[in-house]
Amino acid sequence: KRIRRHLKQTNDSWKVDETYIKIKRKDMYLYRAVDSEGNTIDCYLSKKRDTKAAKTFFQKALATCHGTIPRVINVDGDKAYPPAIRELKQENSLPSSILLRVKKYLNNMMEQDHRFIKKRIWNMLGLQSFRTAKKMIAGLEAMYMIKKEQVHLQDQSVQNQNIFIHQLFGLTI
Repeated sequence: KRIRRHLKQTNDSWKVDETYIKIKRKDMYLYRAVDSEGNTIDCYLSKKRDTKAAKTFFQKALATCHGTIPRVINVDGDKAYPPAIRELKQENSLPSSILLRVKKYLNNMMEQDHRFIKKRIWNMLGLQSFRTAKKMIAGLEAMYMIKKEQVHLQDQSVQNQNIFIHQLFGLTI
């Protein structure tokens, strides 16, 4: 939440995908959205992979202050996305002109983007509770946004990124 007001504006072509993460040896689902340039829009951790979870994720992603309303949404073959988008259009939460592309291979960039998060979680030998998993993933996403140079900084040097993190979280240098 702290980083959101410092993020650059995203564009109107979204790529949305979900991946599973083991929490207490159970599969949980991490929904993520990035724009066509690879900038993270939002993420959402859910216990289920269904239309309700997809709809909740889209509502959360649409509410971000740095995201623009999408012109096109690219998704893989998950059957939960089309009904969720349809419901949001019926509720007028999404404009009816939004194009939904359901193609398995349009999201290859998105699959690669999952790698960063999954690698970090795998190195921690899994997560033990849903609450801590949400917080950990939010922190990892924030650090990844800084690494991808999504924040407004005068100079994107590692030193300036470090200073930004310290100021953001109230740490001493």
